[in-house]
Amino acid sequence: MEVVNPHAAGIDVGSRSHWVAVGQSENDVREFGVFNEDLYAISAWLQEKQITSIAMESTGTYWQNLYSVLISKGFHVILCNGKFTKNIKGKKSDVQDCQWIQKLHTLGLLSSSFLPEGKTEELRTYCRHRSNLLHMAASTSKKMQKYLRLLNLRLDIVVKDICGLTGLAIIRSICAGESEASLLASLRHGNCRRSEKEIAKALQSNGRKDYLFALQQELETYDHLQSKIIACDAEISKKLDEIINSDEDKREHYIASKPYKRVNKNTPKDIDLNLKSYQMFEGTDLLAIEGMSYSTVLSLMSEVGVEGIRKFPSAKHFSSWLRLAPNNKISGGKLLSSKVPKGSNRLKIALRITANAIGNLKDSTPLRDFFHRINFRKGRVSAVSATARKLAVIIWNMIVKGTPYENPEGYLYLDQKRKLGLVKRIRKQIDKFQLTNEELGIVNVS
Repeated sequence: MEVVNPHAAGIDVGSRSHWVAVGQSENDVREFGVFNEDLYAISAWLQEKQITSIAMESTGTYWQNLYSVLISKGFHVILCNGKFTKNIKGKKSDVQDCQWIQKLHTLGLLSSSFLPEGKTEELRTYCRHRSNLLHMAASTSKKMQKYLRLLNLRLDIVVKDICGLTGLAIIRSICAGESEASLLASLRHGNCRRSEKEIAKALQSNGRKDYLFALQQELETYDHLQSKIIACDAEISKKLDEIINSDEDKREHYIASKPYKRVNKNTPKDIDLNLKSYQMFEGTDLLAIEGMSYSTVLSLMSEVGVEGIRKFPSAKHFSSWLRLAPNNKISGGKLLSSKVPKGSNRLKIALRITANAIGNLKDSTPLRDFFHRINFRKGRVSAVSATARKLAVIIWNMIVKGTPYENPEGYLYLDQKRKLGLVKRIRKQIDKFQLTNEELGIVNVS
């Protein structure tokens, strides 16, 4: 085979040592440690061997510091998926692994994994940490619900969310030592659907001190996590402002707010994600897509960014990277399999959640109708995947090609559509009973 990269090296990344190969002989392989001075020693040895291009496996998080050092020294580094660097059958060792990577890279058989640019990667770190904090807060909420149930305080039955305004007010009063059901029920918020009398019936405690102590501990943990989430939101806001203010093309854009967009309780409170996303993607209004939430837009900004999504040459490449496109296996002109590959990244999960929300829309929209057509033929799981892939294609075309998303209905015309549906139902009743407008007392049905 033709040699594509004559000055190539291969690195087998490990947790305690890195094996580096610049050739196929024993003298061309060396083992280095993982400390900072060892990483600079690797770059010095590669410069000495006149290496220009390096391939390495993406093993856990062990590759990141080495990757940063090599990039800073001017090397062309390819980060490869371990699935594509598997060795042929035989004895396996670190020496053989790094030599096999070097050989594949020399022949040009390895492709690089996607990596976002520096500022997007920093934003991704904040957003992923925030997501982890939200998961921990949700776990703490479940534990509070468990101890309330053990105390025979069935707050979960009378309120929709125990961490809402009514639920938290009652839990804080319980942890402060209040046990009178009527006083606890009086803390009910005005928006709560249940009456004070109904809530008081559910708050007859058995008085167990051990469960009360555990509930107090979980409440403190929940409050601590909420403070961490607020601090994380502040850092996300700073990073978004830094990215937008550093580019004049982004900073000049402005868009009006969308009051009809539902704001989830886990959405960052003090960040105008509608404006930030419009500026980040240089005048592309992603929230014009029905069902698109603020959390999905934030995932798109942090996982790929505007420069990252432009690295994909087509919408098919983007949806394939997300593992939303079928993996067609053809042999002898026959399609053997067309299943969607396994594996999910955070952006794929966000798009699937958005697709599921689109399927739950009551009003007819193009994406909602597409979802229900696939749902009728193949089931809801396939409909979610197909709609998520369609969303990925729409997003790529909006950002890269500048194609605006056009919904012939639009959010502002939903009320008119409901009125039109009511008129159609009235006309059907008129035709059914063959009644005239005069008999109904209606002057103008339309």
